[in-house]
Amino acid sequence: MLLRLAYLGVANAFALLRLLPMSDRDKDAEILALRHQITVLERQLGKTRPRFSSGDRAFLAALLHRLPIESLRRFRLLVRPETVLRWHRNLLAHRHAAQSRPKRPGRPRTVRSIRLLVLRLARENPTWGYRRIHGELLVLDVKVAASTVWQILKDTGIDPAAKRASTTWSAFLRSQANALLACDFFETSTLIGTRLYVLAVIEHANRRIRILGVTAHPTASWVTQAARNLAMDLEDAGSSMRYLIRDRDGKYPALFDAVLADAGIQVVLTGVRIPQMNAIMERWIRSCRRELLDRTLIWNQRHLLHALRQYEHFYNTHRPHQGIDNARPLQPLPQPTTDQAVVTRLDIRRRQRLGGILNEYHHAA
Repeated sequence: MLLRLAYLGVANAFALLRLLPMSDRDKDAEILALRHQITVLERQLGKTRPRFSSGDRAFLAALLHRLPIESLRRFRLLVRPETVLRWHRNLLAHRHAAQSRPKRPGRPRTVRSIRLLVLRLARENPTWGYRRIHGELLVLDVKVAASTVWQILKDTGIDPAAKRASTTWSAFLRSQANALLACDFFETSTLIGTRLYVLAVIEHANRRIRILGVTAHPTASWVTQAARNLAMDLEDAGSSMRYLIRDRDGKYPALFDAVLADAGIQVVLTGVRIPQMNAIMERWIRSCRRELLDRTLIWNQRHLLHALRQYEHFYNTHRPHQGIDNARPLQPLPQPTTDQAVVTRLDIRRRQRLGGILNEYHHAA
């Protein structure tokens, strides 16, 4: 429309310049000719009304609105004078509406930090609906409307609380992990073929591993002493473990369960030949074999214990674990680096364990 209106304005400006040197007689003759042409056009159109574009209406309204209505009635126009005046009123109304329209329509967008907080509360509390989240925000002195909380959840695709409140197996097991331990024996052979047995315990919640010992002869007294050592370690650490998962291996004597029961830990047996019931422990044994035992030659029991202690420290303090969001059992993940100067000039140093079998990487001090 604006381009059309500009074109009409320029074209009629040149037409006005053409009329200036004309005499009044020539102008009167041209006016009579134009009036006759309008009469011929109206006769051909009959009852059909001529159609004006938005640019034509705006140009005619701007050209004729200053003339009184009596003068307009004397003109030979294709429309009534009231129509021209109505076009001018609509033109002014549209201009005023465009100037009065706010720069950004609707309410201002919710602050990003508030949106992230709403999503965090919904994620961490599946049973909370939008009104419960709104109440928690008011307690935190965050003033937003309940409808705003509802809209944030809806735009993100988060289901209502009734659908989010259903407990999945992964969430149920995660909530019980703080009270669960798992242990198992696994065997390996030295360079000369001596068979050695390793007893290890893992915590389900943080994946911390404990190597209880290595022996060539897992007697009842040795296994019982390992249970006592485990109970003392858990007590010193202030742990609140209540259950220990193990298989039905004959290496575990009755005293093993009795020692743990005295420490407030109930032993839970897996099914017969169902290693999946102790999957986290079995997964650690596989990692230990692939990352350590399959890559080195074990000379004797002392060498094996030394290698396992090194791997235990590496596993608990450096190696990330996908089961706990790539954190480490004894060390949380550091805050991400936001300084671009540090990111563009990284100085990473390597620390080798066991002759390079295990590698740890750190920022240079």
